[in-house]
Amino acid sequence: MALQRKLTLPNDINAVSQLNEFIDMLCEELGIDMPTNMALNLALEEAVVNVMSYAYPEGTKGEVGVEAAADDDRIVFVITDSGKPFDPTKKDEVDTTLPLEERSIGGLGIHLIRQIMDEVKYQRRENQNILTLSKTIKSL
Repeated sequence: MALQRKLTLPNDINAVSQLNEFIDMLCEELGIDMPTNMALNLALEEAVVNVMSYAYPEGTKGEVGVEAAADDDRIVFVITDSGKPFDPTKKDEVDTTLPLEERSIGGLGIHLIRQIMDEVKYQRRENQNILTLSKTIKSL
């Protein structure tokens, strides 16, 4: 991969702005258009906020790692944490055709990630959650 960057965040929602800056910088370097930039920001924010909100017991300090690698055709993000195991790829698809009052709570963030990214993979290795998100990109 031609470009590689890494960001480590505390499991604190207030750190999300650092993630947004990280993605914006990557997109600028790669010449990614604004709509794709915004979509990547949304998908990554959903994934990282889920980790920050649910991976670690309340009051426990932890980290969320975000690695990005890109070439002319694809960008890949690997999100890691050492919180409790959770495989978002096992979550059922959300039925967005149901009226709001009939839908179960939760799952829309994972739905958004699936809609935005081309590939979503999960593995648990060495007590770490590893979520890999990839998307085909078109550089300028």
